[in-house]
Amino acid sequence: MRRRDFTIGLSLSVAVRAVRAQQPAKHHRIAIIAAGPVARIDDPGNLFFHAIFEKLRRLGDVEGQNLTVDRYSGGGRPQAYADVAREVIARSPEVIVASGNALAQAVRTEMRTIPIVWIGGDPVEAGFATSLALPGGSVTGVTVDTGREIGGSASRSSKKLSLRYPRSPCLDLNTPNYERQFAQPLLELGRRLNISLIDMLVQESTPAEYQRVFVRVAQERPDGIYVGGTGELRGFRQLIVELVEKSRVPAIYGSREYAEIGGLMSYEFDQSELGRRIADDVHEILNGTKPGDIPIYQPTKFEFVINLNAAKTLGLTIPPALLALADEVIE
Repeated sequence: MRRRDFTIGLSLSVAVRAVRAQQPAKHHRIAIIAAGPVARIDDPGNLFFHAIFEKLRRLGDVEGQNLTVDRYSGGGRPQAYADVAREVIARSPEVIVASGNALAQAVRTEMRTIPIVWIGGDPVEAGFATSLALPGGSVTGVTVDTGREIGGSASRSSKKLSLRYPRSPCLDLNTPNYERQFAQPLLELGRRLNISLIDMLVQESTPAEYQRVFVRVAQERPDGIYVGGTGELRGFRQLIVELVEKSRVPAIYGSREYAEIGGLMSYEFDQSELGRRIADDVHEILNGTKPGDIPIYQPTKFEFVINLNAAKTLGLTIPPALLALADEVIE
């Protein structure tokens, strides 16, 4: 090769790299739709959403720089999810993050081509995927279809607080999937543990509805309460903890957010881990991977938290054996 040809080729190569360096990184738009409020990255109190945005930032997807995030709330009202889904789709996001089967299904009903990264119940029975290993459609994400395991550990932990624990209301939102995913496994568990589990379902997530349900809780005179970790309930977690405290009944919750604000005990999957998994999936899809090729993750790590201040308020002594099982004890 002549020196002149080499010099020209080198100059062209440098010029091409310079042009590419000057080109801005591709800007992406995603939407996040949840039953309650969607937190921002500067809200570390919400472990799930904080972990999503923190992991996206580490992967190079930075909100306000090369990433736009549209946030939507279902307001705890399943009957409004279809309207919210249409609003989300109208903004044409590249990826939709949906919290819960009902919200994901509402989006799919309106549009099946936009990739969805979801967290919720059994994706195969919901029709989102053909299998966990190879979803094959437009949905991937995280399944927390472990109601039997969570409910089982929660009920066994609660039972250790007292030798007499025959009746326990289960507070949750009345959704189309509740009976199959939660009620049936919990009732089966109750029969094995000789516990009478009573459904205490709210029809929508509103203060008036929670007040109504807790009037019935008082009438039932239960020995303990299990509060589900459904996203619709979390938006009113402060009110729920206050109503439980007024009932003077020990309770265990399906989210550590309750224990952090005064709830007695919580048992749930690691929210930060799941948030990071969701972010990984979003990043892959933004970079060209099809959602149907991304395996759906099923968590195996759970956290058991005990709030000793709540125990003192209720006049309870937590057995040392139960304290030893806790991943965290709030003093």
